Amino acid sequence: MRFLMLTSLLFSGAVFAQAAEKPDYKTYLSAIKAEAIEQGISEKVAQQALSQAKFIERAVKLDKSQPEFKQTLDTYLPKAVPQWKIKQARDLYKKHRVELEKIGKDFGVQPRFIVALWGIETNFGGYTGNFDVVSALATLAYDGRREAFFKEQLFAALTILDEGHISLDKMQGSWAGAMGQCQFMPTSFLTYAVDYSGDGRKDIWQTKSDVFASAANYLKMSGWNNDLTWGRQVKIPENLDISLTGLKQSQKTLAQWQALGVRKADGSDLPTRDISAWLVLPDDEHGRAYLAYDNYATLMKWNRSNYFVAAVGTLADSIAYPPIK
Repeated sequence: MRFLMLTSLLFSGAVFAQAAEKPDYKTYLSAIKAEAIEQGISEKVAQQALSQAKFIERAVKLDKSQPEFKQTLDTYLPKAVPQWKIKQARDLYKKHRVELEKIGKDFGVQPRFIVALWGIETNFGGYTGNFDVVSALATLAYDGRREAFFKEQLFAALTILDEGHISLDKMQGSWAGAMGQCQFMPTSFLTYAVDYSGDGRKDIWQTKSDVFASAANYLKMSGWNNDLTWGRQVKIPENLDISLTGLKQSQKTLAQWQALGVRKADGSDLPTRDISAWLVLPDDEHGRAYLAYDNYATLMKWNRSNYFVAAVGTLADSIAYPPIK
């Protein structure tokens, strides 16, 4: 018992020491500032951005929160891709058609997917988030649950400010630091954002041509195949071997899936094109099933959620069919 008590005291002391060693938020940001300057970020930008950074408790709560209920794709898609959003997507495609088609040709990406990503991410720029990005990233780095990741994003955000793409007061985004009308994390911005307008700034907040081109560039650099669509909803037979499904399995040709009993959603035969695909079941064998082409995997690099990909693909298909005149 004495040994257990001693061990308990030693453990408690160690925990107390660890807690005592963590600096306060202001001290932590001072260290971040010094490290940012060492990385080449100007002292003026680092000082201005970090001196105003607030601790946002709500960002920590959102980072740790879990969904309270389980959705299915059948309940999710009608909310993610309602009829009003389809109509708005088609109207905006028509409005920006000349620019979208030029960008699509330049980057090798079908414009309908650019518009679909725009619509699913931020409701066509209608809601891009109202969190101060520097404060949100600094808060999440300090919280420590994913410190390395959020520190990297914070340094990237400071680099964006240092390069003059956006002013500090306008650098707003989601609680996790995703920014602009295409919701790029700061490191994604540095890798993929494009100054398509040629004004010297990569403005994914307000400049539509930069938003469209940045989204297209992300897809292009992530392996987009302009000759393919994303996938198609299908029907699967009751006796299908479920171990064959998922993106971690080998692709099969459409002819091979046909031989295994997979059919179009209306029950008709699959196309006869020489295309390989995965079979994806976002929920389970009783839910929706999709044949997923290579572009499906590319969209998963944008957001690793089958629901997200299904929403983008569904909206893109609704833009394409019936054809917009």
